[in-house]
Amino acid sequence: MGWLWAIIVGFVLGLIAKAIIPGKQHSPLWLITIFGILGAVAGNALARAAGVDATSGIDWWRHVFQVIAAVIIVSVGDRLYMAVRGNRRRA
Repeated sequence: MGWLWAIIVGFVLGLIAKAIIPGKQHSPLWLITIFGILGAVAGNALARAAGVDATSGIDWWRHVFQVIAAVIIVSVGDRLYMAVRGNRRRA
């Protein structure tokens, strides 16, 4: 069940990050989901390092760190995706 939640959270975080980033992203949806999962993991690590990973109630700061990390990872990942795949012509 943990993997299912990771995929769901990654999908939602990836879509939120994609909506925040200005311009068009060219990465496919499955890659945006992977970027979102990586953003969630990185955001949790940053929240843990900042000492706000476990608070009473809803962990708003952890979610903020997750969204910021997802935005950065989706942005950089999309640029890398376009650098690798963007210049190829389809046969």
